[in-house]
Amino acid sequence: MKRALVTGITGQDGSYLAEFLIARGYEVHGIVRRSSAAGAQRIEHLRRETLGPAPRLVLHDGDMADGSGLARIVREVRPAEVYNLAAQSHVGVSFDQPTYTADVTAVGALRLLEAIRDQQEATGEQIRFYQASSSELYGRVASTPQDESTPFHPRSPYGVAKLYAHWITINYRESYGLFSCCGILFNHESPRRGESFVTRKITRAATRIKVGLQEKLRLGNLDARRDWGFAGDYVEAMWLMLQQPTPSEYVIATDETHSVREFCEMAFARLGLDYRDHVEIDPRYFRPAEVDLLRGSAAKARRELGWSPSVNFSTLVGMMVDEDLQIAAAERDHPPRTSM
Repeated sequence: MKRALVTGITGQDGSYLAEFLIARGYEVHGIVRRSSAAGAQRIEHLRRETLGPAPRLVLHDGDMADGSGLARIVREVRPAEVYNLAAQSHVGVSFDQPTYTADVTAVGALRLLEAIRDQQEATGEQIRFYQASSSELYGRVASTPQDESTPFHPRSPYGVAKLYAHWITINYRESYGLFSCCGILFNHESPRRGESFVTRKITRAATRIKVGLQEKLRLGNLDARRDWGFAGDYVEAMWLMLQQPTPSEYVIATDETHSVREFCEMAFARLGLDYRDHVEIDPRYFRPAEVDLLRGSAAKARRELGWSPSVNFSTLVGMMVDEDLQIAAAERDHPPRTSM
Protein backbone atom coordinates (compact mmCIF):
# COMPACT_ATOMS: atom_id res chain seq x y z
CA MET A 1 0.00 0.00 0.00
CA LYS A 2 1.47 3.34 -1.08
CA ARG A 3 1.84 5.85 1.75
CA ALA A 4 1.34 9.62 1.39
CA LEU A 5 1.93 12.45 3.86
CA VAL A 6 -0.25 15.56 3.51
CA THR A 7 0.27 18.84 5.33
CA GLY A 8 -2.75 21.12 5.59
CA ILE A 9 -4.99 18.06 5.48
CA THR A 10 -7.84 19.74 7.39
CA GLY A 11 -8.18 22.45 4.74
CA GLN A 12 -10.29 22.46 1.60
CA ASP A 13 -7.61 20.98 -0.67
CA GLY A 14 -6.32 18.58 1.97
CA SER A 15 -9.74 17.03 2.48
CA TYR A 16 -10.35 16.50 -1.25
CA LEU A 17 -6.82 15.15 -1.72
CA ALA A 18 -7.20 12.71 1.18
CA GLU A 19 -10.45 11.41 -0.36
CA PHE A 20 -8.79 11.09 -3.75
CA LEU A 21 -5.76 9.18 -2.42
CA ILE A 22 -7.75 6.83 -0.18
CA ALA A 23 -10.00 5.98 -3.13
CA ARG A 24 -6.84 4.92 -4.98
CA GLY A 25 -5.65 2.60 -2.25
CA TYR A 26 -3.25 4.90 -0.39
CA GLU A 27 -2.60 4.98 3.31
CA VAL A 28 -2.83 8.70 4.04
CA HIS A 29 -1.06 10.45 6.90
CA GLY A 30 -1.91 14.06 7.71
CA ILE A 31 -0.19 16.70 9.80
CA VAL A 32 -2.57 18.68 12.02
CA ARG A 33 -1.77 21.71 14.16
CA ARG A 34 -3.13 21.55 17.68
CA SER A 35 -5.06 24.77 17.07
CA SER A 36 -6.67 23.35 13.91
CA ALA A 37 -7.67 19.97 15.36
CA ALA A 38 -11.12 21.29 16.25
CA GLY A 39 -11.55 22.35 12.60
CA ALA A 40 -11.10 18.86 11.21
CA GLN A 41 -14.76 18.48 10.20
CA ARG A 42 -13.78 18.37 6.52
CA ILE A 43 -12.06 15.01 7.06
CA GLU A 44 -14.15 13.59 9.90
CA HIS A 45 -16.09 11.37 7.48
CA LEU A 46 -12.80 9.87 6.28
CA ARG A 47 -11.70 9.15 9.84
CA ARG A 48 -14.97 7.32 10.54
CA GLU A 49 -14.95 5.40 7.26
CA THR A 50 -11.35 4.20 7.58
CA LEU A 51 -11.34 3.10 11.23
CA GLY A 52 -10.14 -0.41 11.93
CA PRO A 53 -7.02 -2.42 12.75
CA ALA A 54 -5.26 -0.87 9.74
CA PRO A 55 -6.67 2.67 9.42
CA ARG A 56 -6.31 4.33 6.04
CA LEU A 57 -6.14 7.85 7.51
CA VAL A 58 -3.71 8.63 10.32
CA LEU A 59 -3.26 12.10 11.81
CA HIS A 60 -0.11 13.44 13.46
CA ASP A 61 0.30 16.53 15.62
CA GLY A 62 2.77 18.85 13.95
CA ASP A 63 3.51 22.40 12.87
CA MET A 64 5.27 23.90 9.86
CA ALA A 65 7.21 26.12 12.29
CA ASP A 66 8.75 23.05 13.99
CA GLY A 67 11.50 21.59 11.82
CA SER A 68 12.49 18.82 14.24
CA GLY A 69 8.87 17.76 14.57
CA LEU A 70 8.45 17.58 10.79
CA ALA A 71 11.61 15.49 10.52
CA ARG A 72 10.32 13.08 13.17
CA ILE A 73 7.01 12.62 11.36
CA VAL A 74 8.74 11.99 8.02
CA ARG A 75 10.97 9.38 9.68
CA GLU A 76 8.02 7.64 11.32
CA VAL A 77 5.71 7.67 8.30
CA ARG A 78 8.34 6.92 5.59
CA PRO A 79 6.05 8.29 2.86
CA ALA A 80 6.48 7.66 -0.85
CA GLU A 81 4.78 10.99 -1.60
CA VAL A 82 4.55 14.25 0.35
CA TYR A 83 2.03 16.98 -0.50
CA ASN A 84 2.70 20.35 1.12
CA LEU A 85 -0.63 22.18 1.26
CA ALA A 86 -0.07 23.90 4.61
CA ALA A 87 0.14 27.69 4.62
CA GLN A 88 -1.25 30.87 6.05
CA SER A 89 -3.24 31.08 2.85
CA HIS A 90 -5.40 34.19 3.17
CA VAL A 91 -4.01 37.05 1.07
CA GLY A 92 -5.71 39.77 3.11
CA VAL A 93 -4.52 38.33 6.43
CA SER A 94 -0.94 38.20 5.12
CA PHE A 95 -0.83 42.03 5.16
CA ASP A 96 -1.74 41.96 8.86
CA GLN A 97 0.52 39.00 9.73
CA PRO A 98 3.45 39.14 7.30
CA THR A 99 6.05 37.61 9.61
CA TYR A 100 3.87 34.64 10.53
CA THR A 101 2.95 34.17 6.88
CA ALA A 102 6.62 34.07 5.90
CA ASP A 103 7.55 31.65 8.67
CA VAL A 104 4.81 29.13 7.91
CA THR A 105 4.31 29.50 4.17
CA ALA A 106 7.89 30.15 3.05
CA VAL A 107 10.30 28.76 5.64
CA GLY A 108 7.86 25.97 6.53
CA ALA A 109 8.32 24.55 3.04
CA LEU A 110 12.09 24.67 3.52
CA ARG A 111 11.85 22.81 6.82
CA LEU A 112 9.81 20.09 5.16
CA LEU A 113 12.23 19.81 2.24
CA GLU A 114 15.12 19.44 4.68
CA ALA A 115 13.27 16.66 6.50
CA ILE A 116 12.67 14.88 3.20
CA ARG A 117 16.28 15.31 2.06
CA ASP A 118 17.61 13.90 5.34
CA GLN A 119 15.23 10.93 5.22
CA GLN A 120 16.01 10.16 1.59
CA GLU A 121 19.76 10.31 2.20
CA ALA A 122 19.45 8.10 5.29
CA THR A 123 17.31 5.39 3.68
CA GLY A 124 17.99 5.63 -0.04
CA GLU A 125 14.21 5.60 -0.62
CA GLN A 126 12.91 8.23 -3.02
CA ILE A 127 10.27 10.60 -1.71
CA ARG A 128 8.27 12.54 -4.27
CA PHE A 129 7.36 16.07 -3.13
CA TYR A 130 4.55 18.36 -4.26
CA GLN A 131 4.60 22.07 -3.36
CA ALA A 132 1.35 24.01 -3.60
CA SER A 133 2.32 27.17 -5.44
CA SER A 134 -0.22 29.86 -6.26
CA SER A 135 -1.37 32.17 -9.02
CA GLU A 136 -0.63 34.96 -6.53
CA LEU A 137 2.99 34.54 -7.64
CA TYR A 138 2.11 36.45 -10.81
CA GLY A 139 0.52 39.46 -9.14
CA ARG A 140 0.97 42.38 -11.50
CA VAL A 141 1.22 41.08 -15.03
CA ALA A 142 1.25 42.84 -18.39
CA SER A 143 -0.49 40.12 -20.38
CA THR A 144 -2.74 37.11 -20.04
CA PRO A 145 -3.02 34.21 -19.83
CA GLN A 146 -0.24 33.33 -17.43
CA ASP A 147 1.70 30.12 -17.96
CA GLU A 148 4.87 28.49 -16.61
CA SER A 149 7.11 31.01 -18.41
CA THR A 150 5.31 34.19 -17.26
CA PRO A 151 7.50 36.34 -14.96
CA PHE A 152 6.44 36.58 -11.32
CA HIS A 153 5.54 39.85 -9.56
CA PRO A 154 3.72 39.01 -6.30
CA ARG A 155 1.67 41.79 -4.71
CA SER A 156 1.17 40.54 -1.15
CA PRO A 157 3.23 39.02 1.68
CA TYR A 158 1.41 35.76 0.93
CA GLY A 159 2.46 35.88 -2.72
CA VAL A 160 6.07 36.67 -1.77
CA ALA A 161 6.14 33.80 0.74
CA LYS A 162 4.74 31.42 -1.87
CA LEU A 163 7.39 32.60 -4.31
CA TYR A 164 10.14 31.62 -1.86
CA ALA A 165 8.55 28.20 -1.33
CA HIS A 166 8.25 27.78 -5.11
CA TRP A 167 11.87 28.54 -5.84
CA ILE A 168 13.32 26.62 -2.87
CA THR A 169 11.42 23.57 -4.14
CA ILE A 170 13.06 23.96 -7.54
CA ASN A 171 16.43 24.62 -5.88
CA TYR A 172 16.28 21.37 -3.90
CA ARG A 173 15.50 19.49 -7.09
CA GLU A 174 18.46 21.04 -8.88
CA SER A 175 20.84 20.88 -5.89
CA TYR A 176 20.03 17.52 -4.33
CA GLY A 177 18.17 15.59 -7.03
CA LEU A 178 14.88 15.53 -5.12
CA PHE A 179 11.76 14.65 -7.08
CA SER A 180 10.15 17.96 -6.21
CA CYS A 181 7.59 19.82 -8.28
CA CYS A 182 5.24 22.78 -7.99
CA GLY A 183 1.63 23.15 -9.00
CA ILE A 184 0.84 26.79 -9.79
CA LEU A 185 -2.83 26.55 -8.95
CA PHE A 186 -5.18 29.35 -9.86
CA ASN A 187 -8.15 30.05 -7.59
CA HIS A 188 -10.07 26.90 -6.79
CA GLU A 189 -13.24 26.83 -4.73
CA SER A 190 -15.85 24.43 -3.37
CA PRO A 191 -18.53 24.15 -0.69
CA ARG A 192 -15.63 23.39 1.69
CA ARG A 193 -13.94 26.75 1.09
CA GLY A 194 -13.23 28.75 4.24
CA GLU A 195 -15.85 31.40 4.95
CA SER A 196 -13.29 34.23 5.00
CA PHE A 197 -12.54 33.74 1.28
CA VAL A 198 -14.56 35.97 -1.03
CA THR A 199 -16.37 33.23 -2.98
CA ARG A 200 -17.65 31.46 0.11
CA LYS A 201 -18.33 34.78 1.79
CA ILE A 202 -20.63 35.59 -1.14
CA THR A 203 -22.49 32.27 -1.18
CA ARG A 204 -22.90 32.20 2.60
CA ALA A 205 -24.25 35.75 2.67
CA ALA A 206 -26.53 35.31 -0.34
CA THR A 207 -28.18 32.24 1.13
CA ARG A 208 -28.53 33.82 4.57
CA ILE A 209 -30.16 36.83 2.94
CA LYS A 210 -32.50 34.49 1.06
CA VAL A 211 -33.77 32.87 4.25
CA GLY A 212 -33.98 36.16 6.17
CA LEU A 213 -30.96 35.83 8.46
CA GLN A 214 -29.14 38.94 7.20
CA GLU A 215 -29.74 41.88 4.88
CA LYS A 216 -26.41 43.08 3.45
CA LEU A 217 -23.06 41.80 2.23
CA ARG A 218 -20.00 44.08 2.36
CA LEU A 219 -17.19 43.50 -0.12
CA GLY A 220 -14.15 45.28 -1.51
CA ASN A 221 -13.06 45.33 -5.16
CA LEU A 222 -15.88 43.88 -7.27
CA ASP A 223 -13.93 44.34 -10.49
CA ALA A 224 -11.03 42.02 -9.58
CA ARG A 225 -10.99 39.14 -12.05
CA ARG A 226 -9.93 35.58 -11.24
CA ASP A 227 -9.66 32.18 -12.88
CA TRP A 228 -11.94 30.05 -10.66
CA GLY A 229 -12.05 26.26 -10.77
CA PHE A 230 -13.27 23.39 -8.58
CA ALA A 231 -10.90 22.19 -5.85
CA GLY A 232 -11.92 18.57 -6.40
CA ASP A 233 -10.57 18.76 -9.96
CA TYR A 234 -7.34 20.40 -8.90
CA VAL A 235 -6.22 17.76 -6.38
CA GLU A 236 -6.19 15.21 -9.20
CA ALA A 237 -3.64 17.40 -10.97
CA MET A 238 -1.45 17.39 -7.84
CA TRP A 239 -1.41 13.61 -7.86
CA LEU A 240 -0.75 13.41 -11.60
CA MET A 241 2.34 15.58 -11.21
CA LEU A 242 3.91 13.06 -8.84
CA GLN A 243 3.21 10.18 -11.24
CA GLN A 244 5.32 11.65 -14.05
CA PRO A 245 8.77 10.27 -14.95
CA THR A 246 10.44 13.64 -14.26
CA PRO A 247 9.39 16.51 -11.97
CA SER A 248 8.35 19.86 -13.36
CA GLU A 249 6.10 22.87 -12.79
CA TYR A 250 2.51 23.04 -14.02
CA VAL A 251 -0.12 25.76 -14.16
CA ILE A 252 -3.55 24.41 -13.19
CA ALA A 253 -6.40 26.64 -14.32
CA THR A 254 -9.62 26.79 -16.31
CA ASP A 255 -8.30 29.27 -18.94
CA GLU A 256 -11.27 31.56 -18.12
CA THR A 257 -11.61 34.68 -16.02
CA HIS A 258 -14.60 36.15 -14.18
CA SER A 259 -15.00 39.15 -11.91
CA VAL A 260 -16.12 39.18 -8.30
CA ARG A 261 -19.12 41.12 -9.58
CA GLU A 262 -20.01 38.24 -11.95
CA PHE A 263 -19.72 35.78 -9.08
CA CYS A 264 -22.11 37.91 -7.01
CA GLU A 265 -24.55 38.30 -9.88
CA MET A 266 -24.68 34.56 -10.58
CA ALA A 267 -24.87 33.50 -6.91
CA PHE A 268 -27.72 35.90 -6.05
CA ALA A 269 -29.57 35.19 -9.30
CA ARG A 270 -29.63 31.48 -8.49
CA LEU A 271 -31.68 32.46 -5.45
CA GLY A 272 -33.96 34.81 -7.36
CA LEU A 273 -32.22 37.89 -5.96
CA ASP A 274 -30.48 40.93 -7.45
CA TYR A 275 -27.04 41.37 -5.90
CA ARG A 276 -27.27 45.15 -6.36
CA ASP A 277 -29.99 45.27 -3.71
CA HIS A 278 -27.77 43.64 -1.10
CA VAL A 279 -24.05 44.17 -1.82
CA GLU A 280 -22.29 47.25 -0.43
CA ILE A 281 -18.71 48.38 -1.03
CA ASP A 282 -16.60 48.66 2.12
CA PRO A 283 -13.17 50.35 1.79
CA ARG A 284 -11.85 48.19 4.63
CA TYR A 285 -11.75 45.23 2.26
CA PHE A 286 -9.49 46.89 -0.31
CA ARG A 287 -5.88 45.66 -0.10
CA PRO A 288 -2.75 47.86 0.01
CA ALA A 289 -1.70 46.35 -3.35
CA GLU A 290 -4.40 44.86 -5.57
CA VAL A 291 -4.13 42.07 -8.13
CA ASP A 292 -6.61 43.06 -10.82
CA LEU A 293 -6.52 40.16 -13.28
CA LEU A 294 -5.45 36.51 -13.21
CA ARG A 295 -6.14 33.95 -15.94
CA GLY A 296 -4.09 30.82 -16.36
CA SER A 297 -3.14 28.68 -19.32
CA ALA A 298 -3.15 24.98 -18.41
CA ALA A 299 -1.93 23.92 -21.86
CA LYS A 300 1.12 22.12 -20.46
CA ALA A 301 -0.99 20.22 -17.91
CA ARG A 302 -3.45 19.20 -20.61
CA ARG A 303 -0.63 18.04 -22.86
CA GLU A 304 1.66 16.27 -20.38
CA LEU A 305 -0.69 15.24 -17.55
CA GLY A 306 -3.82 14.63 -19.57
CA TRP A 307 -5.64 16.87 -17.09
CA SER A 308 -8.58 19.16 -17.73
CA PRO A 309 -11.24 20.67 -15.43
CA SER A 310 -14.62 18.92 -15.27
CA VAL A 311 -16.57 21.67 -13.45
CA ASN A 312 -17.21 25.02 -15.16
CA PHE A 313 -17.79 28.39 -13.52
CA SER A 314 -21.59 28.35 -13.45
CA THR A 315 -21.69 24.79 -12.10
CA LEU A 316 -19.20 25.71 -9.39
CA VAL A 317 -21.23 28.73 -8.26
CA GLY A 318 -24.42 26.66 -8.26
CA MET A 319 -22.77 23.88 -6.26
CA MET A 320 -21.64 26.32 -3.59
CA VAL A 321 -24.95 28.18 -3.40
CA ASP A 322 -27.00 24.99 -3.14
CA GLU A 323 -24.84 23.63 -0.31
CA ASP A 324 -24.90 26.90 1.61
CA LEU A 325 -28.65 27.25 1.18
CA GLN A 326 -29.07 24.02 3.13
CA ILE A 327 -26.79 25.37 5.86
CA ALA A 328 -28.64 28.69 6.01
CA ALA A 329 -32.03 26.95 6.19
CA ALA A 330 -30.77 24.80 9.08
CA GLU A 331 -29.52 27.92 10.87
CA ARG A 332 -32.93 29.54 10.43
CA ASP A 333 -34.91 26.49 11.55
CA HIS A 334 -32.60 25.55 14.43
CA PRO A 335 -31.07 28.77 15.81
CA PRO A 336 -28.41 28.31 18.48
CA ARG A 337 -29.66 28.51 22.04
CA THR A 338 -28.62 31.55 23.99
CA SER A 339 -27.35 31.11 27.53
CA MET A 340 -29.36 32.61 30.40
